Amino acid sequence: MNNSHKYNGTYAHTLATAVMALTIIAAVIFTSCARQQYSRPTITVSIQPQKYLLEKIVGDKWDVKCLLSNGANPESYDPSLTHLLNLENSKAYFRMGNIPFESAIINKVHNNNPALKLYNNSEGISLITGTHSHGSGQRDEEPDPHTWTSVVNARKIASNMYNAMVDLDPDNKGYYADNLRSLLTELDALQDTIAAGLADKRGTAFVVWHPSLSYFARDYGLTQISLSPEGKEASIGMLQETIDDAKAHDAKVMFFQKDIDSRQAQVANEQIGATLVNINPLSYHWDKEMLNIADALSK
Repeated sequence: MNNSHKYNGTYAHTLATAVMALTIIAAVIFTSCARQQYSRPTITVSIQPQKYLLEKIVGDKWDVKCLLSNGANPESYDPSLTHLLNLENSKAYFRMGNIPFESAIINKVHNNNPALKLYNNSEGISLITGTHSHGSGQRDEEPDPHTWTSVVNARKIASNMYNAMVDLDPDNKGYYADNLRSLLTELDALQDTIAAGLADKRGTAFVVWHPSLSYFARDYGLTQISLSPEGKEASIGMLQETIDDAKAHDAKVMFFQKDIDSRQAQVANEQIGATLVNINPLSYHWDKEMLNIADALSK
């Protein structure tokens, strides 16, 4: 009986020691992984679609931060202190190229971090002008900033990202090249799917509140009708003119952004009679958004 108690006590002590040892080992591994994660160099991008593409190229070698969170409106974006600190601590800032808030951001942080490298991800893309004014009244001179809403452009954006990564981290050029090839293969497959679905839709018109799909429309020969080039409340006269234009073009689809677009968009559609389709061109799940847009237009 005493031996049994002695055995049980020894067993319990041994088990407790083993559990404690495993706990310590797990804690060490977790801490090591956390430190490894924390020690990764940082790149900051402007929007979530950039983050999606860049993470495909850099894998786990870089931590990619994004200024614009999901659901935020780039027209009224004001960076938080956290965003500014992330950018100041970054090795590089990948700007989309023509989003209005980007220049203001650069002016704020570049003095504090003069070593911050700047890259324009839309370099080399043929820009569309005349779709936006942002209050300037010079619509014919304003480049449309939504270059990422095009699979064709996304290939160029990805290549620009790759070139920037080789500049930042030449030792891992081969790794980035392999990842770029895989990404371009994915983009080619996406392009083939969308092009096949829209092959007989050339000339088809669709309506948007803010003209965010100009490059998508160009790729597939579509007509984009925007209710508000500035993304603000439109005058009654201007709105009615656009409604009449949409009806004349027999537009069957109206795209809207639930958390951003004015209620005027849905009111206008009561006259147009198009199918309302909620989209988010700023979503991280960029590829799914492109398919969602194409699917709505292919019906």
